[in-house]
Amino acid sequence: MNEIKSIISDIKGGNIKPIYFLMGEEPYYIDKISEYIEDNVLDEAEKGFNQVVMYGRDVSIEEIVSSAKRFPMMAEKQVIIVKEAQDLSRSIEKIESYAENPQPSTVLVFNYKYKKLDKRKKAYKAIAKNGLIYESKKLYDNQVADWIRQVLGGKKFTIEPKASQMLVEFLGTDLSKISNELDKLTSVLPAETIIADKHIEENIGISKDFNNFELRKAVGQRDVVKANRIINYFAQNPKNNPLVMTISLLNSFFTQLLMYHGLKDKSKASVAKSLGVNPYFVDDYVNAARNYPMRKVSQIIALLRDADVKSKGVGANQTHADILKELLFKILH
Repeated sequence: MNEIKSIISDIKGGNIKPIYFLMGEEPYYIDKISEYIEDNVLDEAEKGFNQVVMYGRDVSIEEIVSSAKRFPMMAEKQVIIVKEAQDLSRSIEKIESYAENPQPSTVLVFNYKYKKLDKRKKAYKAIAKNGLIYESKKLYDNQVADWIRQVLGGKKFTIEPKASQMLVEFLGTDLSKISNELDKLTSVLPAETIIADKHIEENIGISKDFNNFELRKAVGQRDVVKANRIINYFAQNPKNNPLVMTISLLNSFFTQLLMYHGLKDKSKASVAKSLGVNPYFVDDYVNAARNYPMRKVSQIIALLRDADVKSKGVGANQTHADILKELLFKILH
């Protein structure tokens, strides 16, 4: 996030590169930088003649270069944004000659999503020398909650750990989707609100009592009644609670629990760092470890793998609800 702030700050200050090559697995920041350039480098009067958006599937490198070499009309700069530039992956190396001597009055932006330029190639080196290359990396699951906290902090909000975990488990690691939901929250809640699970339930529609976070906690505590109540709710609302997600999150929990059993230092700070979790959740692992010795955890991981295969239709004619009920029965007994 600091790198993003630095890029935006440079553009605001007039330090604008002739080429921005935005690449990588996480499209959120690629879009954010590109949108900022599109909205702010030229004023509205200049955009009509000097700003153009192209799409990789519709143009060639030669056409892009030809446009980039033109001079702006009645403005200091022209902006060319190439969206879905990954569609040019077979010919992208041809940008090398232009990148070696780019037109100073052109701001050429490539949105090269889900792919990367080869750092060993001349095109990469030429762009890095005369422009800017930004690689947007996918966040790991255990980094997303902290990202949510930082984004909300920038908007004068804070969020409780359980609430952020609910968002991660419901929305996954898609930053664009999470950002949209955070925009909803911050538009209806007063600034400096401490966002809790009730706010998530009321404004996003994720149940604060019937979700994967609560299921995982109930399973960890071996609370049979609560776990069954939750999976019955899941059976009635399968679209909002896909089995593949539930199995994945339970598998992550028990894999981390297996790691916990192997730790020599079981202090809260050490456990949080080793497992990659917020210290707030460490007690969940401490309690679960009492209920599930290492041997049982290993057996459960095998059960989860079997359930995952069944959920994909291999070797089973059961409904997803029945697969989950059978899985929970085997885990809890």
